[in-house]
Amino acid sequence: MRALQVAIVLAGAILACIPAARAETLVVATSTGTVNIASNFSGTDITVFGSIERDRATVSRASEYQIAVQVFGPGETVVTRRKQRGFGVWVNRDSRTYVDVPSFYATLTTGTIDQIGPPETLRRHQVGLEHLILPERSTGSPDDPAPGDPDFRAGFLRLKLHAGLYRELPGAVTFLSPTLFRATIPLPANVPVGRFRIQVGLFQEGVSLAQHTSAVVVSKTGFEQFMFDLAFTRPLLYGLGTVVLALLTGWFAGIIFRRD
Repeated sequence: MRALQVAIVLAGAILACIPAARAETLVVATSTGTVNIASNFSGTDITVFGSIERDRATVSRASEYQIAVQVFGPGETVVTRRKQRGFGVWVNRDSRTYVDVPSFYATLTTGTIDQIGPPETLRRHQVGLEHLILPERSTGSPDDPAPGDPDFRAGFLRLKLHAGLYRELPGAVTFLSPTLFRATIPLPANVPVGRFRIQVGLFQEGVSLAQHTSAVVVSKTGFEQFMFDLAFTRPLLYGLGTVVLALLTGWFAGIIFRRD
């Protein structure tokens, strides 16, 4: 009996060390790992290719797969202000600071966003603008609006949408075969620089089956990169250089357009 108990314990320990088999896994690749921004940069596209790999023991599923491709730009801090009319002029009053929010965000899906899953699944994976997590920071003033004020969130999203930095693209993910899919991510000309996280999720009947995360780096090149680094690493030198350049430009323009 004691030998049997020892055998059961050993078998349990061995099974615990074996990773659980997953029915589906994602194999994902991007068309490029870096995006270089030069003076003539007017935007570009990144293509995501993916394959759904299934375990041999997995039975066929009755419903179709749903894919969500999300792109998160480097984090930034943004202050959203509410304007109010007072004494005949518009002035800034209340404000809300959003901390470490994506500077760029895009969601591409096979169908509509609500086909991916229920609201709790969408919030867990931040699928869609409505479910994007925007951490807030309060100044501690009693006059501050309540956390989660929908007006500030709506204003923030409206500005990002207008700038083309936040986008929802339902139907932008297409299946090339029952297990192969493709999505094209448009990056605007004003795309921020930094490390972008691309998250691909596989869903079915509201359940997340697999997730895959990769990265793309957006950076400036040439003279643009030199000026960008100079502005942040040597701001005094950068400021003096811009003043001298402005003086020289004015002096040269005065010579050209001088009247005799």
